[in-house]
Amino acid sequence: MDPFLLDADAAGAPDPGDDVELTVVVMAFDASDPEALQAILSKYVVVSRGHDGCRNIDLCLSATHPHRFVVIEKWESPEAQRAHFDSDDMVEMANACDGKLARKPSIDLLDAISAHDLR
Repeated sequence: MDPFLLDADAAGAPDPGDDVELTVVVMAFDASDPEALQAILSKYVVVSRGHDGCRNIDLCLSATHPHRFVVIEKWESPEAQRAHFDSDDMVEMANACDGKLARKPSIDLLDAISAHDLR
């Protein structure tokens, strides 16, 4: 055996054949006050990662649309995602965005066709 090749099972890597069901949400925010919005969304992402059913949440900045922040969320079930959207943290973030956005945010719920979760 080549010592430079890793055995996926020994490394604890998931089997690529294992299906992972995820509920994915993508939210895009066009900022009128980018610094303030980044602070609001950063707090939201960190706090929300601890919610039940959260697999991962990332905060990104668009490379093609100035001042557009994108939040990508992965939830273990539709129920976990809905519970999160009804949470105090989600409501607090939405209220804090008042006056910081150029337009209403875009929120999209996705069915994961090919999504891999490293957990």
